Amino acid sequence: MALKNIRLFGDPVLRTPAVEVTTFDKELRQLVKDLEDTMLEAPGAGLAAPQIGVGLRVFTWYVDDELGHLVNPSLDLSDEMQEGEEGCLSFPGIYADTPRAMRVVAKGWSMHGEPVTVEGSALLARAVQHETDHLDGILFIDRLDREQKKQAMRMIREAEWAGLQAPTVRVSPHSTFGAAR
Repeated sequence: MALKNIRLFGDPVLRTPAVEVTTFDKELRQLVKDLEDTMLEAPGAGLAAPQIGVGLRVFTWYVDDELGHLVNPSLDLSDEMQEGEEGCLSFPGIYADTPRAMRVVAKGWSMHGEPVTVEGSALLARAVQHETDHLDGILFIDRLDREQKKQAMRMIREAEWAGLQAPTVRVSPHSTFGAAR
């Protein structure tokens, strides 16, 4: 099991749009496994790569006992809307009624480079939209109206985790930075 630290609100990686995956290799399969393990342990309904500090367009979900992932998603959203409580692993304990499309058709790729289409409504549609937003540097609080966002920001400031996490920088023991030439 490869559990990763989940980045919290305030970490710049959460506001940085992720880049498209171009190589479907062992490292991508490991990333998907890391996302799944971390999401299930948290527990959460979804987790995007930027939430573990990886700026790639990949996310996982676990909704209605279905575990899945999507690489390089593009979404078609219904005009019908839903309003419901939404939270985020990067905002522990913070929830708000968040508007989302009722249905989604998401197209993308599997970790093996095979085309995938995911169709869902209600909670699955909400999770797919939420995670795709993460890939675009959008957070669920950005979807709230002005008053809700003000209240959410107050709750964030008062949260015991606010300001605690600084990004962890890991240096490979195989790094050539600073090596003599």
